[in-house]
Amino acid sequence: MSTQTALVIGATGKTGQYTVQHLLERGHAVRAMVHKEDKRSEALRGTGAEVVMGELLEHDDVVRAAAGTSAAYFCYPVSPGLIPATAYFADAAKRAALKVVVNMSQISAREDSKSHAARDHWIAERIFDWSGVPTVHLRPTFFSEWLLFPFVRSTIVDNGIIDLPYGNGRHAPIAAEDQARVIATILAEPAAHVGKTYTLCGPTELDQAGIAAAITEVLGRKISYQPLTIPQYRERLQKAGLSEFMIQHFCAVALDYQNGIFSGEDKIIAELTGKPPMTVQDFVASHLEAFRPANAAG
Repeated sequence: MSTQTALVIGATGKTGQYTVQHLLERGHAVRAMVHKEDKRSEALRGTGAEVVMGELLEHDDVVRAAAGTSAAYFCYPVSPGLIPATAYFADAAKRAALKVVVNMSQISAREDSKSHAARDHWIAERIFDWSGVPTVHLRPTFFSEWLLFPFVRSTIVDNGIIDLPYGNGRHAPIAAEDQARVIATILAEPAAHVGKTYTLCGPTELDQAGIAAAITEVLGRKISYQPLTIPQYRERLQKAGLSEFMIQHFCAVALDYQNGIFSGEDKIIAELTGKPPMTVQDFVASHLEAFRPANAAG
């Protein structure tokens, strides 16, 4: 694929930026589609990626972005519009005769999900399937990056607690960087993967008390799990200024989490990429500054 170009959608996002990096490191050409010009897009350009501006809800933009590329990574934020964006992108992919589209879905995607976003992802998967475009669906569990969300990180840093409403549910947090290695691998050599759906998880399944213990191990100060109720969580998210669409999704999947929908451990990343995904301890150790209290020395 080195003489061809991979298109990365959401190239300044969590998985997108690492996917661009991994592809470039392998010597592949990359076209990075971004929402706007800023320091992040300029940094991408500085790495050698071709940067194009565009909106996923503008059909002309995605057709233009896909033209002349050979493979693409499709990723959409937790917001309304996934269904038309997917339809537009499937059409653009078909026109460009892409060899593969790697579609970022989610582990909770299913027909009867109570989350509007998760149900949209299930429909989006079907749109790609119906289109006939060669596609690989990725269904990750919760990202390790959740620990860095302000409404999660602040209670860890300020109060030494994780207070998500997840009951006794379990999952193996998966870092965006590890997912990106899978995405880059598939984009580079898609033939063996087309038509498959991969569930992406970290190496070790933990409950929230176990995640708190893992963070404690790295930070050297006690972090405990003291769960909120889902109504209390909704109030927290509203105060944080999240959109109603996102709040509805986060509250619905909190119940999914309690019911085991997010469980599982890595069965594919180490095999596909030759390197196992990072543990919670690895992730926290690589983001120590983010977990340092504001009044901490040094």
